Amino acid sequence: MKKIAKVISINSSREKGISKEKVEEGFFKEDHGLVGDAHAGKWHRQVSLLAVESIEKIADRSYIAKFAENITTEGICLHELAEGTKLKVGDSVQEVTQIGKECHNSCAIKEEIGKCIMPKEGIFTKVLVSGKVKVGDEIEVLADGE
Repeated sequence: MKKIAKVISINSSREKGISKEKVEEGFFKEDHGLVGDAHAGKWHRQVSLLAVESIEKIADRSYIAKFAENITTEGICLHELAEGTKLKVGDSVQEVTQIGKECHNSCAIKEEIGKCIMPKEGIFTKVLVSGKVKVGDEIEVLADGE
């Protein structure tokens, strides 16, 4: 039986530099990102995603949102996706634009547990089609042209 990838957490912060808070659903706006999130905007890193499986390599599930990801996933190996891959996440369609990122020197997670997984296993997307995303929604990797 094929395991279904899904959204297990949606996380947002109204200001940069503060922890994200979990929300039950969010609206992901085309060429913007998660409405209400301080990191959204017209650039290539509109939405950040991190798999719970990546978090569990170094910490427990209580660290969801502490890595500052907008969407925490389960059942999909995000960092193995290629840039340009399109994902249907809830009602939205998003395109992978970056795998990993450079960790800033004052990373609170790295200081707290000695390691941060976001630089190697977090991904970023831009929103191609606006839509609502709720906790529990499925994530589908779209074939080229979909």
